[in-house]
Amino acid sequence: MTEPNTVTNSGPYPPRGLFITGTDTNVGKTYICALIAQELISADQNIGIYKPACSGSVIDSVGQARWEDVETLAAAIGTEISDSLRTQICPQCFHAPFAPPVAAALAHQQVDTKLLRRGLQSWNSHAEFMLVEGVGGLLCPLTEDETIADLAKDFQYPLLVVARAGLGTINQTLLTIEAAQQRELPVAGIILNRIESTTSNEILLSNIEQIAHFSNVPILSVVDVEQSVYLRSCPKEEKIDWLILAEG
Repeated sequence: MTEPNTVTNSGPYPPRGLFITGTDTNVGKTYICALIAQELISADQNIGIYKPACSGSVIDSVGQARWEDVETLAAAIGTEISDSLRTQICPQCFHAPFAPPVAAALAHQQVDTKLLRRGLQSWNSHAEFMLVEGVGGLLCPLTEDETIADLAKDFQYPLLVVARAGLGTINQTLLTIEAAQQRELPVAGIILNRIESTTSNEILLSNIEQIAHFSNVPILSVVDVEQSVYLRSCPKEEKIDWLILAEG
């Protein structure tokens, strides 16, 4: 948490923020979310960071279960992970690496949809700007009856779509945008994440050109994982104004 200031807000959730979703799982949502958090904190912004549910734990050297995404998000806001902070960042964590309702069922549990919404409310008194990271893609199941899109609809933050640069991403990205727009979810922009070093510049350029041609959503940045100090706008070499972007 980027305290110590408290924030007065009469609404149910912090008033401004971005909802980071992806075209698929493992496209780099957590990495991008952490980068944005670090940029905003360096600009003295009072932010919160939230992932409503997380699936897939790892066992550390002393036999304790850990959720790497949650730890990455905690580190991004400069805080060591603790049980209370983990719960505030992510109120429901499951061990199996499946969509939350499947992972919950395997643990003889249920996803608590009310808890996932109250979890964001817990940031309301001390965060002026929220970064919310979804699970998997936009239509990933969240509960037995809801997808991530339903939660995004309730939170009412503009979407930031993270897409894997490479073959197939044009279709995945356009489908994600279409699904969002059909649900009247505003899409602030797209970030192409070049996860694989084998993705050529020719493929990357084709991704940019075709997505721009077939959608009305700007491509904000192209990122090379573990090589970016901050997210540069595309094509200009300037920082992105996340606060303005969140205005929709």
